[in-house]
Amino acid sequence: MDLSNLKPAFGSTKTRKRVGRGSGSGLGGTSTRGHKGAKSRSGYSKKIGFEGGQMPLQRRVPKFGFKNISRVEYKAINIDVVQKLAEKKNLTVVGFSDLVDAGFVSANQLVKILGNGTISIKLEVQAHAFSKSAISAIEALDGNVVKL
Repeated sequence: MDLSNLKPAFGSTKTRKRVGRGSGSGLGGTSTRGHKGAKSRSGYSKKIGFEGGQMPLQRRVPKFGFKNISRVEYKAINIDVVQKLAEKKNLTVVGFSDLVDAGFVSANQLVKILGNGTISIKLEVQAHAFSKSAISAIEALDGNVVKL
């Protein structure tokens, strides 16, 4: 080691420029903010979607459609998925908690069982809603449908 390869300790020097600390620093005066206007002031923040006084896009485009506030949204799961889960975990009763544990739904979602696919074992299925085809497929094998 000699004087040619000395370096300051890591973290002991700052790389950030300190602006607004007098004219002698080279970064005084306007402090790299330019001249006048809202952008040069402290506390300035541009609103989201602001287009310099021009009518913003979200106000130029017409509104359309209808949003039903009473809509109930379900996570759809087919009966063949339910059967695969029952076979894999050796279940006779497939409940909502089993579907959550398997990662098909999250705990705050509602589940609707749909009749796509085939089912070949007798099951008791518990969910928030069922399609008519799912009910008929489950009950055809003497299974049970329980609405939560």
